Amino acid sequence: MREGSIIRRGTKVTYVHETVTAEDAERIAAIYNWYILNTIITFETDVVSPEEMTKRIKEKIIKYDWLVGEAGQEVIGYAYYGPFRPRAAYHYTAESTIYLAQKCMGRGLGRALYVQLLESVRSRGFREIMGVIALPNPQSIALHRAIGFAEVGVLKRVGYKFGRYIDVGLWQLSIANLRLQADQTASCSC
Repeated sequence: MREGSIIRRGTKVTYVHETVTAEDAERIAAIYNWYILNTIITFETDVVSPEEMTKRIKEKIIKYDWLVGEAGQEVIGYAYYGPFRPRAAYHYTAESTIYLAQKCMGRGLGRALYVQLLESVRSRGFREIMGVIALPNPQSIALHRAIGFAEVGVLKRVGYKFGRYIDVGLWQLSIANLRLQADQTASCSC
């Protein structure tokens, strides 16, 4: 990984580039797999191997960024963005994704990681960023709202997982002229 900017004392964000280590992919997959097995937050239903995660990361970073939050030497979360939709007219709109290790929730680390991601999105010339949130998900809604996203719609019963239909919230942020600042008061350790 190549070093990113320091977002708070003791915690840093790194940008993943071509050399994703097996250890990095294993920890990222472990974080994501918890959500697959235990929540409706992702619509995936089968766990993802570290090899598959490495493949996904390498495909994403050809054109977009994938950030990893670390505390000490431990991966505590990750965030990335990609195309919102494949059609050419969506060229300046991206869709963001963020996942944190469960023990790191509610400490401001997600906000710090997300703000760094949004700086990356803006630096690449995107104007709009979309958050797509399976509902209910009060933590993600609070995070998106705190950063300045606005709810722009709800897709009713579009997902099906764990024996029930799931709504999806669409959240949007115009980032071209937005001033972003990570919360510097959050706890550093998980």
